[in-house]
Amino acid sequence: MESLIFVLQKEDKARSYPDGLILQHWRMMNKIEIYLDNAATSAIDPRVLEAMLSCQDMKAMNASSAHRLGVTAAKAVEKARAVIAREIHSEPQEIIFTSGGTESNNLVIKGIAFANRARGKHIITSKIEHSSVMETTKWLKKQGFEITYLPVDGEGFVSPKDVEKAIKRETILVSIIHANNEIGTIEPIDEIGAICKSKRVYFHSDACQSFTRTGINVKSQSLDLMSLNAHKIHGPKGVGALYVRNGVKIEPLLHGGGQEGGLRSGTHNTEGIVGFGKAAEIAEAGDIKRMAELRDHFIQKIQSCIKGVDLNGPRVKRLCNNINLNFKSVNGQSLARELNEKNIYVSTGSACLSTKVMPSYVLLAIGLEPERVQEAVRISLSRWTTMEELDFAVQKLMKIVQRNRGIG
Repeated sequence: MESLIFVLQKEDKARSYPDGLILQHWRMMNKIEIYLDNAATSAIDPRVLEAMLSCQDMKAMNASSAHRLGVTAAKAVEKARAVIAREIHSEPQEIIFTSGGTESNNLVIKGIAFANRARGKHIITSKIEHSSVMETTKWLKKQGFEITYLPVDGEGFVSPKDVEKAIKRETILVSIIHANNEIGTIEPIDEIGAICKSKRVYFHSDACQSFTRTGINVKSQSLDLMSLNAHKIHGPKGVGALYVRNGVKIEPLLHGGGQEGGLRSGTHNTEGIVGFGKAAEIAEAGDIKRMAELRDHFIQKIQSCIKGVDLNGPRVKRLCNNINLNFKSVNGQSLARELNEKNIYVSTGSACLSTKVMPSYVLLAIGLEPERVQEAVRISLSRWTTMEELDFAVQKLMKIVQRNRGIG
Protein backbone atom coordinates (compact mmCIF):
# COMPACT_ATOMS: atom_id res chain seq x y z
CA MET A 1 0.00 0.00 0.00
CA GLU A 2 2.96 2.37 0.45
CA SER A 3 3.25 2.98 -3.29
CA LEU A 4 -0.42 3.94 -3.48
CA ILE A 5 -0.09 6.32 -0.55
CA PHE A 6 2.96 7.87 -2.20
CA VAL A 7 1.12 8.48 -5.46
CA LEU A 8 -1.88 9.95 -3.67
CA GLN A 9 0.41 12.37 -1.87
CA LYS A 10 2.31 13.15 -5.06
CA GLU A 11 -0.91 14.10 -6.81
CA ASP A 12 -1.91 16.37 -3.95
CA LYS A 13 -4.42 13.84 -2.68
CA ALA A 14 -2.80 13.56 0.74
CA ARG A 15 -6.03 13.33 2.68
CA SER A 16 -6.23 10.65 5.33
CA TYR A 17 -7.84 7.41 4.09
CA PRO A 18 -8.32 4.20 6.08
CA ASP A 19 -6.12 1.48 4.60
CA GLY A 20 -9.09 -0.37 3.14
CA LEU A 21 -10.16 2.72 1.15
CA ILE A 22 -6.78 3.66 -0.32
CA LEU A 23 -6.93 1.08 -3.10
CA GLN A 24 -10.58 1.87 -3.81
CA HIS A 25 -9.86 5.62 -4.08
CA TRP A 26 -6.83 4.94 -6.26
CA ARG A 27 -8.91 2.85 -8.65
CA MET A 28 -11.65 5.51 -8.81
CA MET A 29 -9.03 8.12 -9.74
CA ASN A 30 -7.22 6.03 -12.32
CA LYS A 31 -9.83 3.47 -13.49
CA ILE A 32 -7.32 0.67 -13.04
CA GLU A 33 -8.52 -2.65 -14.40
CA ILE A 34 -8.40 -5.94 -12.49
CA TYR A 35 -7.84 -8.81 -14.89
CA LEU A 36 -8.95 -12.17 -13.49
CA ASP A 37 -9.40 -14.13 -16.73
CA ASN A 38 -5.89 -15.53 -17.13
CA ALA A 39 -7.16 -18.99 -18.05
CA ALA A 40 -8.42 -17.39 -21.27
CA THR A 41 -5.13 -15.61 -21.93
CA SER A 42 -2.44 -13.83 -19.97
CA ALA A 43 -0.59 -10.58 -20.57
CA ILE A 44 2.85 -10.83 -22.16
CA ASP A 45 5.67 -10.55 -19.64
CA PRO A 46 7.95 -7.58 -20.45
CA ARG A 47 10.92 -9.95 -20.48
CA VAL A 48 9.17 -12.04 -23.13
CA LEU A 49 8.41 -8.97 -25.21
CA GLU A 50 12.03 -7.86 -24.96
CA ALA A 51 13.21 -11.26 -26.22
CA MET A 52 10.75 -11.07 -29.12
CA LEU A 53 11.79 -7.55 -30.05
CA SER A 54 15.42 -8.64 -30.12
CA CYS A 55 14.48 -10.83 -33.09
CA GLN A 56 13.85 -7.69 -35.10
CA ASP A 57 17.61 -7.21 -35.25
CA MET A 58 17.73 -10.31 -37.45
CA LYS A 59 15.67 -8.49 -40.12
CA ALA A 60 14.95 -11.27 -42.62
CA MET A 61 14.19 -14.09 -40.22
CA ASN A 62 13.17 -17.21 -42.12
CA ALA A 63 14.70 -19.98 -40.05
CA SER A 64 14.69 -22.28 -43.09
CA SER A 65 17.00 -20.01 -45.09
CA ALA A 66 20.61 -21.12 -45.56
CA HIS A 67 22.19 -17.65 -45.33
CA ARG A 68 23.60 -16.13 -42.15
CA LEU A 69 20.37 -14.42 -41.08
CA GLY A 70 18.41 -17.64 -41.57
CA VAL A 71 20.96 -19.62 -39.57
CA THR A 72 20.77 -17.05 -36.76
CA ALA A 73 16.98 -17.35 -36.70
CA ALA A 74 17.22 -21.15 -36.72
CA LYS A 75 19.55 -21.04 -33.72
CA ALA A 76 17.01 -18.90 -31.84
CA VAL A 77 14.27 -21.41 -32.65
CA GLU A 78 16.41 -24.32 -31.48
CA LYS A 79 17.29 -22.55 -28.24
CA ALA A 80 13.57 -22.13 -27.47
CA ARG A 81 12.95 -25.75 -28.39
CA ALA A 82 15.59 -26.88 -25.91
CA VAL A 83 14.10 -24.75 -23.12
CA ILE A 84 10.60 -26.16 -23.62
CA ALA A 85 11.92 -29.71 -23.88
CA ARG A 86 13.82 -29.30 -20.62
CA GLU A 87 10.66 -28.08 -18.88
CA ILE A 88 8.83 -31.36 -19.64
CA HIS A 89 11.89 -33.65 -19.59
CA SER A 90 11.77 -34.54 -23.28
CA GLU A 91 14.36 -34.45 -26.03
CA PRO A 92 14.50 -31.21 -28.10
CA GLN A 93 13.79 -33.06 -31.35
CA GLU A 94 10.52 -34.30 -29.81
CA ILE A 95 9.11 -30.74 -29.66
CA ILE A 96 7.10 -29.62 -32.71
CA PHE A 97 6.11 -25.95 -32.90
CA THR A 98 2.50 -25.14 -33.88
CA SER A 99 0.17 -22.13 -33.85
CA GLY A 100 -1.26 -23.03 -30.43
CA GLY A 101 -3.14 -25.57 -28.36
CA THR A 102 -6.02 -25.99 -30.79
CA GLU A 103 -3.71 -26.92 -33.65
CA SER A 104 -1.66 -29.20 -31.40
CA ASN A 105 -4.79 -31.06 -30.28
CA ASN A 106 -6.05 -31.39 -33.86
CA LEU A 107 -2.67 -32.62 -35.06
CA VAL A 108 -2.49 -35.24 -32.31
CA ILE A 109 -5.98 -36.66 -32.61
CA LYS A 110 -6.36 -36.57 -36.38
CA GLY A 111 -2.71 -37.42 -36.96
CA ILE A 112 -2.78 -40.49 -34.73
CA ALA A 113 -6.16 -41.56 -36.08
CA PHE A 114 -5.17 -41.49 -39.74
CA ALA A 115 -1.68 -42.89 -39.25
CA ASN A 116 -2.88 -45.86 -37.16
CA ARG A 117 -6.35 -46.70 -38.50
CA ALA A 118 -5.13 -49.98 -39.95
CA ARG A 119 -4.45 -51.05 -36.36
CA GLY A 120 -7.76 -49.80 -34.96
CA LYS A 121 -10.28 -46.96 -35.02
CA HIS A 122 -11.13 -46.57 -31.33
CA ILE A 123 -10.21 -43.45 -29.33
CA ILE A 124 -10.84 -42.82 -25.64
CA THR A 125 -11.21 -39.35 -24.13
CA SER A 126 -13.24 -37.71 -21.35
CA LYS A 127 -16.40 -35.62 -21.12
CA ILE A 128 -14.51 -32.56 -19.88
CA GLU A 129 -11.88 -32.06 -22.56
CA HIS A 130 -11.16 -28.71 -24.18
CA SER A 131 -13.48 -27.91 -27.07
CA SER A 132 -10.66 -28.47 -29.59
CA VAL A 133 -10.53 -32.11 -28.46
CA MET A 134 -14.31 -32.51 -28.19
CA GLU A 135 -15.01 -31.08 -31.65
CA THR A 136 -12.15 -33.01 -33.27
CA THR A 137 -13.33 -36.33 -31.87
CA LYS A 138 -16.91 -35.54 -32.94
CA TRP A 139 -15.59 -34.93 -36.46
CA LEU A 140 -13.63 -38.19 -36.42
CA LYS A 141 -16.78 -40.02 -35.37
CA LYS A 142 -18.36 -38.85 -38.63
CA GLN A 143 -15.36 -40.35 -40.45
CA GLY A 144 -16.11 -43.78 -39.01
CA PHE A 145 -14.02 -43.76 -35.84
CA GLU A 146 -15.41 -45.00 -32.54
CA ILE A 147 -15.09 -42.53 -29.67
CA THR A 148 -15.55 -43.36 -25.98
CA TYR A 149 -16.22 -40.37 -23.72
CA LEU A 150 -15.40 -41.32 -20.14
CA PRO A 151 -17.42 -39.85 -17.26
CA VAL A 152 -15.85 -37.91 -14.39
CA ASP A 153 -16.72 -37.71 -10.71
CA GLY A 154 -18.19 -34.69 -8.89
CA GLU A 155 -14.79 -32.97 -8.77
CA GLY A 156 -13.92 -33.65 -12.39
CA PHE A 157 -11.54 -36.58 -11.95
CA VAL A 158 -11.24 -39.32 -14.56
CA SER A 159 -10.93 -42.78 -12.99
CA PRO A 160 -7.84 -44.70 -14.17
CA LYS A 161 -9.91 -47.87 -13.71
CA ASP A 162 -12.46 -46.54 -16.21
CA VAL A 163 -9.65 -45.91 -18.67
CA GLU A 164 -8.37 -49.45 -18.26
CA LYS A 165 -11.83 -50.96 -18.71
CA ALA A 166 -12.47 -48.91 -21.85
CA ILE A 167 -9.27 -49.99 -23.65
CA LYS A 168 -9.78 -52.77 -26.17
CA ARG A 169 -7.85 -54.34 -29.03
CA GLU A 170 -8.93 -51.62 -31.48
CA THR A 171 -7.93 -48.71 -29.19
CA ILE A 172 -5.19 -46.54 -30.70
CA LEU A 173 -5.27 -43.43 -28.49
CA VAL A 174 -6.24 -42.22 -25.03
CA SER A 175 -6.47 -38.43 -24.69
CA ILE A 176 -7.07 -37.04 -21.20
CA ILE A 177 -6.59 -33.37 -20.35
CA HIS A 178 -3.89 -32.74 -17.73
CA ALA A 179 -5.67 -29.87 -15.95
CA ASN A 180 -9.17 -28.77 -16.84
CA ASN A 181 -9.48 -25.25 -18.22
CA GLU A 182 -12.78 -24.51 -16.43
CA ILE A 183 -12.57 -26.15 -13.00
CA GLY A 184 -8.81 -26.66 -12.62
CA THR A 185 -8.89 -30.39 -11.83
CA ILE A 186 -5.43 -31.95 -12.22
CA GLU A 187 -5.99 -35.44 -13.58
CA PRO A 188 -4.05 -38.57 -12.46
CA ILE A 189 -2.04 -38.79 -15.67
CA ASP A 190 0.74 -40.79 -13.99
CA GLU A 191 -1.63 -43.69 -13.37
CA ILE A 192 -3.36 -43.34 -16.73
CA GLY A 193 -0.01 -43.20 -18.52
CA ALA A 194 1.16 -46.38 -16.83
CA ILE A 195 -2.03 -48.17 -17.92
CA CYS A 196 -1.69 -47.00 -21.53
CA LYS A 197 1.96 -48.05 -21.61
CA SER A 198 1.12 -51.53 -20.35
CA LYS A 199 -1.64 -51.83 -22.97
CA ARG A 200 0.57 -50.42 -25.74
CA VAL A 201 -1.87 -47.61 -26.50
CA TYR A 202 -0.72 -44.07 -27.31
CA PHE A 203 -1.38 -41.59 -24.49
CA HIS A 204 -1.89 -37.86 -25.10
CA SER A 205 -2.60 -35.07 -22.65
CA ASP A 206 -3.60 -31.47 -23.26
CA ALA A 207 -1.33 -29.51 -20.90
CA CYS A 208 -2.10 -26.01 -22.13
CA GLN A 209 -3.33 -24.90 -18.70
CA SER A 210 -0.86 -26.88 -16.60
CA PHE A 211 2.43 -26.23 -18.42
CA THR A 212 4.90 -24.62 -15.95
CA ARG A 213 2.16 -24.62 -13.26
CA THR A 214 2.52 -28.20 -12.10
CA GLY A 215 5.10 -30.92 -12.56
CA ILE A 216 5.34 -32.53 -15.99
CA ASN A 217 7.73 -35.35 -16.83
CA VAL A 218 6.76 -37.02 -20.07
CA LYS A 219 9.08 -39.95 -19.40
CA SER A 220 8.02 -40.85 -15.86
CA GLN A 221 4.36 -40.13 -16.69
CA SER A 222 4.51 -42.39 -19.77
CA LEU A 223 3.27 -39.71 -22.15
CA ASP A 224 3.57 -40.21 -25.89
CA LEU A 225 2.13 -36.84 -26.88
CA MET A 226 1.40 -33.56 -25.10
CA SER A 227 -0.10 -30.23 -26.24
CA LEU A 228 1.33 -26.92 -25.00
CA ASN A 229 0.84 -23.25 -25.71
CA ALA A 230 2.45 -19.91 -24.88
CA HIS A 231 -0.26 -17.37 -24.18
CA LYS A 232 -1.46 -18.99 -20.94
CA ILE A 233 1.99 -18.45 -19.37
CA HIS A 234 2.62 -14.76 -20.25
CA GLY A 235 3.89 -15.62 -23.70
CA PRO A 236 2.60 -14.50 -27.12
CA LYS A 237 -0.60 -15.66 -28.79
CA GLY A 238 -0.43 -17.72 -31.96
CA VAL A 239 2.32 -20.13 -30.93
CA GLY A 240 2.23 -23.52 -29.26
CA ALA A 241 3.99 -26.84 -29.29
CA LEU A 242 3.36 -30.54 -29.46
CA TYR A 243 5.54 -33.13 -27.79
CA VAL A 244 5.75 -36.26 -29.95
CA ARG A 245 7.77 -39.11 -28.47
CA ASN A 246 10.37 -40.52 -30.80
CA GLY A 247 8.88 -43.47 -32.68
CA VAL A 248 5.23 -42.39 -32.47
CA LYS A 249 3.45 -42.86 -35.79
CA ILE A 250 1.55 -39.67 -36.66
CA GLU A 251 0.25 -38.19 -39.91
CA PRO A 252 0.84 -34.43 -40.51
CA LEU A 253 -2.09 -32.11 -41.15
CA LEU A 254 -0.08 -29.53 -43.08
CA HIS A 255 2.09 -30.44 -46.05
CA GLY A 256 4.62 -28.18 -47.68
CA GLY A 257 8.24 -27.35 -46.99
CA GLY A 258 8.73 -30.13 -44.45
CA GLN A 259 9.55 -27.95 -41.45
CA GLU A 260 9.38 -29.41 -37.92
CA GLY A 261 10.52 -32.84 -38.98
CA GLY A 262 7.87 -32.96 -41.68
CA LEU A 263 5.06 -32.87 -39.09
CA ARG A 264 4.20 -29.19 -39.38
CA SER A 265 5.14 -27.45 -42.62
CA GLY A 266 5.16 -23.66 -42.78
CA THR A 267 7.55 -20.77 -42.15
CA HIS A 268 8.56 -20.62 -38.50
CA ASN A 269 7.01 -17.91 -36.33
CA THR A 270 10.47 -17.01 -35.05
CA GLU A 271 9.44 -14.13 -32.80
CA GLY A 272 6.59 -16.15 -31.29
CA ILE A 273 8.76 -19.22 -30.73
CA VAL A 274 11.47 -17.13 -29.07
CA GLY A 275 8.80 -15.56 -26.85
CA PHE A 276 7.42 -18.99 -25.97
CA GLY A 277 10.87 -20.18 -24.97
CA LYS A 278 11.46 -17.11 -22.83
CA ALA A 279 8.06 -17.48 -21.11
CA ALA A 280 8.92 -21.08 -20.19
CA GLU A 281 12.39 -20.09 -19.07
CA ILE A 282 11.26 -17.42 -16.60
CA ALA A 283 8.44 -19.45 -15.03
CA GLU A 284 9.25 -19.92 -11.36
CA ALA A 285 8.11 -22.28 -8.61
CA GLY A 286 7.57 -19.21 -6.43
CA ASP A 287 4.85 -18.02 -8.81
CA ILE A 288 2.98 -21.31 -8.36
CA LYS A 289 3.19 -21.13 -4.57
CA ARG A 290 2.05 -17.53 -4.46
CA MET A 291 -0.88 -18.04 -6.84
CA ALA A 292 -2.03 -21.07 -4.84
CA GLU A 293 -1.97 -19.00 -1.65
CA LEU A 294 -3.96 -16.21 -3.31
CA ARG A 295 -6.41 -18.76 -4.74
CA ASP A 296 -7.07 -20.25 -1.32
CA HIS A 297 -7.31 -16.80 0.29
CA PHE A 298 -9.93 -15.70 -2.23
CA ILE A 299 -12.01 -18.87 -1.89
CA GLN A 300 -11.94 -18.66 1.92
CA LYS A 301 -12.77 -14.98 1.99
CA ILE A 302 -15.59 -15.04 -0.50
CA GLN A 303 -17.25 -18.05 1.14
CA SER A 304 -17.00 -16.38 4.54
CA CYS A 305 -18.37 -13.07 3.26
CA ILE A 306 -21.12 -14.35 0.97
CA LYS A 307 -23.55 -17.15 1.75
CA GLY A 308 -24.49 -19.74 -0.86
CA VAL A 309 -21.17 -19.85 -2.73
CA ASP A 310 -19.96 -23.29 -3.82
CA LEU A 311 -16.60 -24.24 -5.27
CA ASN A 312 -16.70 -26.26 -8.50
CA GLY A 313 -13.88 -28.77 -8.74
CA PRO A 314 -11.49 -30.01 -6.05
CA ARG A 315 -9.86 -28.04 -3.24
CA VAL A 316 -6.66 -30.02 -3.66
CA LYS A 317 -5.13 -31.36 -6.88
CA ARG A 318 -6.29 -28.12 -8.45
CA LEU A 319 -4.48 -25.65 -10.68
CA CYS A 320 -2.77 -22.95 -8.62
CA ASN A 321 -4.56 -20.12 -10.43
CA ASN A 322 -8.05 -21.54 -10.98
CA ILE A 323 -11.23 -20.63 -9.05
CA ASN A 324 -14.68 -21.67 -10.30
CA LEU A 325 -17.62 -20.65 -8.12
CA ASN A 326 -21.39 -20.95 -8.07
CA PHE A 327 -23.33 -18.02 -6.61
CA LYS A 328 -26.72 -19.37 -5.60
CA SER A 329 -29.66 -17.52 -7.18
CA VAL A 330 -27.38 -15.23 -9.21
CA ASN A 331 -26.89 -15.61 -12.95
CA GLY A 332 -23.20 -15.98 -13.74
CA GLN A 333 -23.34 -14.01 -17.00
CA SER A 334 -25.10 -11.13 -15.25
CA LEU A 335 -22.50 -11.23 -12.50
CA ALA A 336 -19.63 -11.18 -14.98
CA ARG A 337 -21.29 -8.34 -16.89
CA GLU A 338 -21.67 -6.18 -13.76
CA LEU A 339 -18.06 -6.86 -12.78
CA ASN A 340 -17.02 -5.89 -16.29
CA GLU A 341 -18.73 -2.52 -15.82
CA LYS A 342 -16.51 -2.02 -12.78
CA ASN A 343 -13.36 -2.93 -14.74
CA ILE A 344 -13.05 -6.35 -13.09
CA TYR A 345 -12.76 -9.06 -15.71
CA VAL A 346 -13.81 -12.69 -15.16
CA SER A 347 -15.51 -15.30 -17.35
CA THR A 348 -18.32 -17.82 -17.12
CA GLY A 349 -16.37 -20.71 -18.63
CA SER A 350 -13.94 -21.49 -21.40
CA ALA A 351 -13.08 -18.48 -23.56
CA CYS A 352 -13.51 -20.71 -26.61
CA LEU A 353 -17.21 -21.07 -25.76
CA SER A 354 -17.96 -17.87 -23.83
CA THR A 355 -19.61 -16.13 -26.81
CA LYS A 356 -22.10 -18.96 -27.21
CA VAL A 357 -25.19 -19.05 -25.02
CA MET A 358 -25.02 -22.66 -23.87
CA PRO A 359 -24.48 -24.36 -20.50
CA SER A 360 -20.95 -25.55 -19.73
CA TYR A 361 -20.64 -29.23 -20.64
CA VAL A 362 -17.84 -29.48 -18.06
CA LEU A 363 -20.11 -28.41 -15.21
CA LEU A 364 -22.89 -30.64 -16.46
CA ALA A 365 -20.42 -33.54 -16.53
CA ILE A 366 -19.58 -33.10 -12.84
CA GLY A 367 -23.26 -33.37 -11.97
CA LEU A 368 -24.51 -29.79 -11.69
CA GLU A 369 -28.13 -29.18 -12.61
CA PRO A 370 -28.57 -26.84 -15.62
CA GLU A 371 -29.87 -24.00 -13.43
CA ARG A 372 -26.80 -24.28 -11.17
CA VAL A 373 -24.50 -24.29 -14.20
CA GLN A 374 -25.87 -20.87 -15.13
CA GLU A 375 -24.72 -19.53 -11.75
CA ALA A 376 -21.02 -20.28 -12.32
CA VAL A 377 -18.17 -17.81 -12.70
CA ARG A 378 -14.52 -18.61 -13.43
CA ILE A 379 -11.80 -16.48 -11.86
CA SER A 380 -8.20 -17.15 -12.87
CA LEU A 381 -5.04 -15.54 -11.52
CA SER A 382 -1.62 -14.63 -12.87
CA ARG A 383 1.83 -14.09 -11.40
CA TRP A 384 0.92 -10.39 -11.08
CA THR A 385 -2.41 -10.77 -9.28
CA THR A 386 -2.29 -9.12 -5.84
CA MET A 387 -4.06 -9.68 -2.55
CA GLU A 388 -5.40 -6.13 -2.72
CA GLU A 389 -6.97 -6.77 -6.11
CA LEU A 390 -8.70 -9.91 -4.89
CA ASP A 391 -9.99 -8.24 -1.73
CA PHE A 392 -11.30 -5.37 -3.83
CA ALA A 393 -13.04 -7.87 -6.12
CA VAL A 394 -14.66 -9.56 -3.10
CA GLN A 395 -16.08 -6.23 -1.94
CA LYS A 396 -17.64 -5.61 -5.35
CA LEU A 397 -18.94 -9.17 -5.56
CA MET A 398 -20.66 -8.85 -2.20
CA LYS A 399 -22.60 -5.78 -3.33
CA ILE A 400 -23.53 -7.26 -6.70
CA VAL A 401 -24.68 -10.57 -5.21
CA GLN A 402 -26.72 -8.84 -2.49
CA ARG A 403 -28.40 -6.62 -5.06
CA ASN A 404 -29.21 -9.56 -7.35
CA ARG A 405 -30.63 -11.52 -4.43
CA GLY A 406 -32.69 -8.52 -3.33
CA ILE A 407 -30.79 -8.12 -0.07
CA GLY A 408 -29.91 -4.72 1.36
